[in-house]
Amino acid sequence: MLPNERLDYSPITGRPKLTLPGDARLAVWVIVNIEEWNPLETMPRTVLTPPAGGSPSPDIPNWAWHEYGNRVGFWRMLKVFDTLGIRPALAINGSAIRAYEPISRAAMERGWEFVGHGYSQKNMQKVEDERADIAKTREAIRAMTGSAPRGWLGPGLTETWETPDILVEEGYDYVCDWVLDDQPVLLKTRTSPIVNVPYTQECNDVAMMLIQHHAAAEYRNRAIDQFDQLYDDAQDEARVMALVVHPYIMGAPHRLRYFREALAHIMSRPGVVFTSGSEICDAFLGSAAAGK
Repeated sequence: MLPNERLDYSPITGRPKLTLPGDARLAVWVIVNIEEWNPLETMPRTVLTPPAGGSPSPDIPNWAWHEYGNRVGFWRMLKVFDTLGIRPALAINGSAIRAYEPISRAAMERGWEFVGHGYSQKNMQKVEDERADIAKTREAIRAMTGSAPRGWLGPGLTETWETPDILVEEGYDYVCDWVLDDQPVLLKTRTSPIVNVPYTQECNDVAMMLIQHHAAAEYRNRAIDQFDQLYDDAQDEARVMALVVHPYIMGAPHRLRYFREALAHIMSRPGVVFTSGSEICDAFLGSAAAGK
């Protein structure tokens, strides 16, 4: 199916009422992306261009740039979440679950939701066997947590023409790749529909810091502006807001304070619930059933 064939156009005005957990007006979910970058492959992103160009192997400076996030940046961010009492979602490569097992265990101990994020950090179009990759990611999470993941986030939000179909057939309930709404939507597949839970490219540290090259404070400023507008919109109809971070980006020493300040601002408002992708998915399905 073409993307526009998977869902009907629906203006956000006039939809059935979305009832969020705790009857909140705005649901906020934070997604922490944990990835394993294979040193035998071209790095998914670069902070330092090789002097002679090309794709050198090994690419030590760029591999090490990312590795800092999992060795140091994640643990710095974890203190913020613990202090504020926030439980993010952990979008994690299947291969990263064991490679960075202390991160997986820290998330498990705190009750974070695990979201499948590809088995390795590469475009889904470049994966040799997409179904096997999706299933292998599911089983890696099940082996660690005891439960299969309900949600999926494609590496770099990438999908093939069949990804939503395969996700349903492999037991996933929701996907996050379709950044096109402030409420969940249903995507058609060749079997049962799958829920798309709102994600973000606007409040995403990859876009802001690595592509748009903003100063660190832009994350706080944009997150607060995004929240304030959605909070105002939600006077009439509930909304969902996502905040996306990677430990090697927002976990860097000079950026963390701006992430913490954004979270503190959001937490200061009534009628806001920090929740998980699964809880947002279930709230949407429950609201749709009640509206029939």
